[in-house]
Amino acid sequence: MSLSLRPISEADWSAWITVDEEAFGSAIPEHRQEIYRRNTDFDRTLGVFDGDLLVGTAAVHGFSMTVPGGPIPVGGVTAVGVLPSHRRRGILSSLMTRQLSDLRERGEAVAALYAAEAAIYGRYGYGRAADAVSFRIPTVSAAFTRHAPADPALRLRVVRPADARSAFEKIFESAFAERPGLYARTPARWDTVLTDQESDQGGSGPLRAVVAEDDGGPRGYALFRIRASFDDHDLPAGELRLKELFGLDPAAYALLWRHVLDRDLVSHVVAPGRPSDDPLIHLLAEPRALHALWQDDLWVRVVDVGRALPARRYSAPVDVVIEVEDTVCPWNARRWRLTADTSGARCAPSDDPADLALPVSVLGAAYLGGRPLASLLAAGVVRESRAGALRELSTAMSWGPAPWGGLVF
Repeated sequence: MSLSLRPISEADWSAWITVDEEAFGSAIPEHRQEIYRRNTDFDRTLGVFDGDLLVGTAAVHGFSMTVPGGPIPVGGVTAVGVLPSHRRRGILSSLMTRQLSDLRERGEAVAALYAAEAAIYGRYGYGRAADAVSFRIPTVSAAFTRHAPADPALRLRVVRPADARSAFEKIFESAFAERPGLYARTPARWDTVLTDQESDQGGSGPLRAVVAEDDGGPRGYALFRIRASFDDHDLPAGELRLKELFGLDPAAYALLWRHVLDRDLVSHVVAPGRPSDDPLIHLLAEPRALHALWQDDLWVRVVDVGRALPARRYSAPVDVVIEVEDTVCPWNARRWRLTADTSGARCAPSDDPADLALPVSVLGAAYLGGRPLASLLAAGVVRESRAGALRELSTAMSWGPAPWGGLVF
């Protein structure tokens, strides 16, 4: 039968779940399926059908995501999968190209995703824009330096997560605008964070929480689980698995980490997917105790160069003509002149000679400000016609803090 592509309807939901579970080799519990459904904008789904059989899926969440300078609309790409029986038929390519065209028509100049397989999305113009680190910290080696900040006005309050949701939301709303890559959370997205049925626990017990606050209100929170355990000598060997930790100032941040690292009967703290510039790196007196694993976080795609580049801010002046290579979105494939300083930017088509030639994925990798570009020149990914042009662009696009999505969507 011929393949057809269209948005799915709610009547197709069970088939959508089947494709998702088969493509990702997972089993989605019923309560998570319901949260998943509430997070899904059916008008922004795409399904490929072989006759009546749904065989491929992709969807977009319309996010407000922070980029250098503040939040902008971003298409959060998710649920990209193809039934194993229908691979190698061009289904993924048809989904990705149609989705990018739809994003452009909606006026969303930037897309972002988390990649289950990192090798896939470079083919469609996505660049690795943010990194994360995962820590495994032995608590016996977790003393802080003498310079660790403290505030005597701060206190900790142990809370039931379900009872403190409004405090979490308030803290996150303040944190969201400060770090590129964080995105605003809907009520359904908060349900994803706080759901706590047995299948969510992974053998690590119920979700626990602590809030750092003063008389003015909450200044940070931590969410975590504890897997209780004892070794062969009956010594504590529990593992604390951190889910989220946000502090609105250095003292609140340090106090929350101190609480996590000092929990009784815990021998190790596991903190997956933390920002690559996590301040904890500078708080521990013994930094080798972090046992860090580096990994990719957000991947970003510049959907419309002419609109995406002026939508963010720049750290330094830049005036450069860029030859953009883009085989998937042909409207980007031309020369563009980017002129910017710390007050604003302009990007327009240009007939001037190019200072740089690069694939569109490089602009995606640099878009959130966390990817220096010099190594791409050494790797031959970027070609420089005017000496110093790449350094000029890289300096202008750099930003701090480092980008980080914080929550897989």
